Amino acid sequence: MKKHLQHRIFSVIAEEAEILNQQAFVVGGYVRDIFLKRESKDIDIVVLGSGIDLAQHVANRLGDNVTVNIFRNFGTAMIKYDGLEIEFVGARKESYRLDSRKPIVEEGSLEDDQKRRDFTINAMAIHLTKSSFGELLDPFNGVKDLEDKLIRTPLDADITFSDDPLRMMRAIRFASQLHFHIDAEALNSITRNCERIKIVSAERISEELNKIILSSKPSIGLDLLFKTGILQIIFPQMCLLHGVEYINGQGHKDNFYHTLQVLDNVSKASDDLWLRWAAILHDIAKPATKRFEPGQGWTFHGHEDKGARMVKNIFRQLKLPLNEKMKFVEKLVQLHLRPIVLAQEHVTDSAIRRLLFDASDDIDALMMLCHADVTTKNEYKIKKYKDNFRVVSDKLKEVEEKDRIRNWQPPITGEHIMETFNIKPGKEVGIIKNAIREAILEGEIRNDYEEAFQLMLKISKDLGLERRKMTS
Repeated sequence: MKKHLQHRIFSVIAEEAEILNQQAFVVGGYVRDIFLKRESKDIDIVVLGSGIDLAQHVANRLGDNVTVNIFRNFGTAMIKYDGLEIEFVGARKESYRLDSRKPIVEEGSLEDDQKRRDFTINAMAIHLTKSSFGELLDPFNGVKDLEDKLIRTPLDADITFSDDPLRMMRAIRFASQLHFHIDAEALNSITRNCERIKIVSAERISEELNKIILSSKPSIGLDLLFKTGILQIIFPQMCLLHGVEYINGQGHKDNFYHTLQVLDNVSKASDDLWLRWAAILHDIAKPATKRFEPGQGWTFHGHEDKGARMVKNIFRQLKLPLNEKMKFVEKLVQLHLRPIVLAQEHVTDSAIRRLLFDASDDIDALMMLCHADVTTKNEYKIKKYKDNFRVVSDKLKEVEEKDRIRNWQPPITGEHIMETFNIKPGKEVGIIKNAIREAILEGEIRNDYEEAFQLMLKISKDLGLERRKMTS
């Protein structure tokens, strides 16, 4: 393992640990990522002794520009050096109360520290002591589990997950990120202990959930969350999408697994977290709007409007940001049917202008979501949708170049109107502005100041407004 410890930081830690008569080890994710051939910038150092003391000595050795951030409540210290974040902690053992994720911490041996780790693949350590420098310590066969693509706990899974319930989501996150499978006993334990997730804060849950959503194939993680019962606790609205109902032999598609497919489709095209959230929520209101209508079958009328209205409460519940990211998701949920409907009908310039006006700078993300929403296995339907979407995409470019509707700013503003007719803010201003906007979107006039000005004068006559007389 010595060849993976060529960076200066490791030799400095080894030398300073010897001066302090301590033993130090690289543990956890950095060691795991060596075997996965992944670059890692986070290094965890476990010390038999004071991690804070060793961190201070290492920082002094590295030079004046290196400072130590000390977290005495946790017994840890961190330094940043050469693009790396190195965290030092004394070896410890932990015990937990049933109602808390906060452990009772005591000093311990390296073996104690490895036992408290979440998974065998994160419980490996590399010796930094001078006499044993580079020696791998793997008491739970983490290397073999990496080879077998297996997520397994070092100790009894019920103890591991009950002690720290967030580890259940971490297991699922690693399975989703690495395309590993979870050991059968660990998976059964997650199901048995799923209720324990309730003691974890919503902020920590959403952090893990977002990491799952950002994995290359997020459906793996979300499906595991559902099958183990965790999703029903942390995000029950999504679980309502699951299942198929039949009336008179007619059933609708399973909207839960359709949503996972849409999410995977989006993930192939974009790593934007909020576009992926739009994929998750695009059909979220289908359970609430589901109706069976004789002669029509199953309908979900208005699910895009209701779904957009649900976004804010879901974001608040999951402690996701209630800012422009949320508004972006709301907009895409609201508009996600529009391009699909256009792709099924004759595409008019007016409809395209309205879509550009409503979607603005998010039109490309919206089109990406709509492409992803086609999950049919019927080859004829797939070809038809693709061909029609191509027509819509070409029309979008053509109309945008001609009419400049994206990020549209009205050629006549409310200030123009009030100044021209010497009036105060009121309904007349709104009537004129709306009429000009509608005329441009319908193609009756161009998106041009002079044409809009002439229309304003015409409308003003109907409203009994007189143009302000200019004085020299």
